[in-house]
Amino acid sequence: DQPKRGFSFRYNGPLDMRMEGADAAGPSAADMVNTLHEKELADIIYQYSGEHRSRQVAKAIVKARREAPITRTFQLAEIVRSVVGKSRDGLDPATRTFQALRIHVNDEIGELGRGLAAAEKILSPGGRLAAVSFHSLEDRLVKDFLKQRSGATPRPSRHRPETAGPGSAPSFTIPSKGVVQPDKAEIKANPRARSGRMRTAIRTDEPAWDTNPGPNPRAPNTGAPKP
Repeated sequence: DQPKRGFSFRYNGPLDMRMEGADAAGPSAADMVNTLHEKELADIIYQYSGEHRSRQVAKAIVKARREAPITRTFQLAEIVRSVVGKSRDGLDPATRTFQALRIHVNDEIGELGRGLAAAEKILSPGGRLAAVSFHSLEDRLVKDFLKQRSGATPRPSRHRPETAGPGSAPSFTIPSKGVVQPDKAEIKANPRARSGRMRTAIRTDEPAWDTNPGPNPRAPNTGAPKP
């Protein structure tokens, strides 16, 4: 909610989006929208938000930046709204594009994967892991990580040879309750909790696995849909 950080299309501010702020070493959202090729932009927007008009959004961004650099949140929001109509769920048309850029700028999926692996290493037997996600990409990573580490994935076969050493035994067990979602009272008290999904697991006394979950989130592997 701080305009100067550039996360929100509801306030006009510099198009930054970096968690560490303007002093961060990595590229900002403005750097991305003003330098990436149209296809790269479209793929990032689609992979990290599911925006079905990602190609049209990317095309509009590239066209607009030829006229003037895109440096403000209101600039980008208006560009996106010009090609994405109102959704049935009431979301602002700019929501998904802003989400995708923020996730990519901060490597949020990669950070989550590394955080889960770190928790696996430091938790004592009986310790509890609780992971709260707010969109499907995060939830899928948490779900797959816990399924794999609890032994819920298919057993090794001749097509999937068993890995010797750490990783050959479940490092977590999953409580029967499964995923926890906010009830109406919590959503009323805190509307931002509406999309939250919490998954929990209990650490076993088996060694931590020696691999991190998930593919490289910096390399989009799902191309944007064709117009």
